[in-house]
Amino acid sequence: MNPYAAVKPLDETARAAAQARQAQLTKPAGSLGRLEEIAIQLAAMQGTLLPRIQQPWISIFAADHGVADEGVSAFPQAVTQQMLANFVGGGAAISVLARETGATLEVIDVGTLAPAPVAGVIHAQAARGTANFCQQPAMSAAQAHAALDAGAAACARARASGADVFIGGEMGIANTTTAAALACALLGLPGAALAGAGTGVDAAGVARKAAVIDRALALHGLASSPDPLHALCAVGGFEIAALVGAYLAAAQAGVPVLVDGFICSAAALLAVRLNPGARDWMLFAHASAESGHATLLHALDAQPLLALDMRLGEASGAAAAIPLLRLACALHAGMATFDEAGVAHG
Repeated sequence: MNPYAAVKPLDETARAAAQARQAQLTKPAGSLGRLEEIAIQLAAMQGTLLPRIQQPWISIFAADHGVADEGVSAFPQAVTQQMLANFVGGGAAISVLARETGATLEVIDVGTLAPAPVAGVIHAQAARGTANFCQQPAMSAAQAHAALDAGAAACARARASGADVFIGGEMGIANTTTAAALACALLGLPGAALAGAGTGVDAAGVARKAAVIDRALALHGLASSPDPLHALCAVGGFEIAALVGAYLAAAQAGVPVLVDGFICSAAALLAVRLNPGARDWMLFAHASAESGHATLLHALDAQPLLALDMRLGEASGAAAAIPLLRLACALHAGMATFDEAGVAHG
């Protein structure tokens, strides 16, 4: 894929029409708050007065990380591969949420340590795990582009199915460290600013993560405003690269994106650094309990829809926001106007 290709412009005519409709619905102006804003934004994204969310699509990208060798996670890397089977077997949180919301769910292995393809999982490995970025770059440029392409391919499948919103998720032991390192590089911050508990490490573990990130930033010369693709190759992960590819492909094709939590927001930040227009196509699902997420949301000028103290990843927060999008659209389309209801208004 070409990360720099132009994104599809939002439909400002549809936005204006949706704003005008909101002004005529039987309620005080602005009284439904963010629900009004969601409907208007989706109208601009979908190019219609009455947007709908009927076919949500969820792609979970999974990969392993060489930096796990630095002891930054509370869980062994074997869990990544085990969770692949859990996703497709229907036992994971995102599996339940997809069923309950009627979303299509697919799982893509873009770089786990699995020695062979896992049944039911799309096999698109850029490599079997990244290198330890405390010792060398996490990936080569060719591997980064392979992962970007895997994400773009997922978006293409979503479009072909008629999806009206794309949700990316991730799974990969140690990937909160990877996401934090990448975001620190992009924002010019030290490791302590974004290192968090992740899967549940204690205070000493968080400090170790911060130190690992600082070592990597110094090793790869990422202290200030690096080239985004250089930062991705230096300290990124294959599932993060795939998310970036999916987000950019969605913006280029005009598919709304619902961004999940901390790791997905790091991918969103990289996507926007590569192609600023991609930001127009992003809605942000929730405020993660991961400590660094607020910093990423601020950098993206994003106001999340939910705040449920979630920090699971795997697109769970985004899936939980699907009903909210649907309610916003239903109110926008289903409420009567003042004239229809015979209600006086100013």
